[in-house]
Amino acid sequence: MKVVGGSASVSLARGIANDLRATFVDVAFERHSGGFPDGERYVRLLGTLPGDHVVLVQTTHPDPMLVEFFLLADAIRDAGGRRLTAVIPYYGYARQDKRFLEGEAISAKTVAKHIAVDCDELLTMAIPANPDILQTFPVPTREVSGMPALGRYLKTAKVDALLAPDEGALRLAREASAIAGVPFDFLVKTRIDSYTVKMEPKALAVKDKSIAIVDDVISTGGTIAMAARELRAQGARRVLAACVHGLFVGPAEANLKACDEVIATDTILSPYTKVSVAPEFAAAIRDLG
Repeated sequence: MKVVGGSASVSLARGIANDLRATFVDVAFERHSGGFPDGERYVRLLGTLPGDHVVLVQTTHPDPMLVEFFLLADAIRDAGGRRLTAVIPYYGYARQDKRFLEGEAISAKTVAKHIAVDCDELLTMAIPANPDILQTFPVPTREVSGMPALGRYLKTAKVDALLAPDEGALRLAREASAIAGVPFDFLVKTRIDSYTVKMEPKALAVKDKSIAIVDDVISTGGTIAMAARELRAQGARRVLAACVHGLFVGPAEANLKACDEVIATDTILSPYTKVSVAPEFAAAIRDLG
């Protein structure tokens, strides 16, 4: 087995290769200093692959990383890769899993269709859309949980309880709490639009306690900030925010000042990346057989 990492996921790919005791294949991402002047992606595999099972690790966000994934997948096949397993830590374009208005593209399925051209199977993590969408993909697809990695970190952080910012994230808080060894609860949130949410007051047993808010994605941080303020109002001593995918766009930096600490995994690299999900993906790859 050999592991190839796209430029968005080199460190995670190396971690997966180390865990699997597989060969890591380096990639050149620039033909010359500065790359193509118009910003087009360039990739060149720096290792041999004929007859190998190849694992390609690449988060498909932002958009150029999706193009880079397709270039790498095609290059791996042209180089003789026998089997290609796609590991997409953060699946860009997974937010839309259904057609709300006539004429809309179902982006999660659209991207999967193109992944299937070169890949035999797909592993991803904390897909933003309904995970059931994975069953419609044209290649075998599995969602790998990032909660064990967050649960291990939060156990060492000595938190007293975990909180899901809404009922939809309750399954995440439940799984992480089992590993962290602390209780969990959730808030009631209503999303008004892509940028606006409303949070219902709810009495929580958080006075003088250290609480971690757990979610799959932190984008602008607005939901986390609202939850943190609610926890402070109810007497929480310390508030942490933990997520699998840290996008941290727009006013995220300002919003997250409401928290004492922010933790994200390496599905997307950021200043808040403190946890690696390499062990979770390595275990899932072993299970493929």
